[in-house]
Amino acid sequence: MQMPVAVGPYGQQQPACFDRIKMGFMMGFAVGMAAGAMFGTFSCLRVGMRGRELMGGVGKTMMQSGGTFGTFMSIGMGIRC
Repeated sequence: MQMPVAVGPYGQQQPACFDRIKMGFMMGFAVGMAAGAMFGTFSCLRVGMRGRELMGGVGKTMMQSGGTFGTFMSIGMGIRC
């Protein structure tokens, strides 16, 4: 007869729904920032931006895509829990 596998000293506890939503937003924000960096760089360079203008344009695109994707990921995590 096998012994049951011991868990940690506090047991295994599922994260709360709000914690899952926060985690979903953070994951989505990170992925959106990476995608925004790639697409923003290419689009700003194509338009002809250089220097400080390029950095501002890429940063704006990163924040917009990160916020959008993070919002949708948090909604998805909220639906799951």
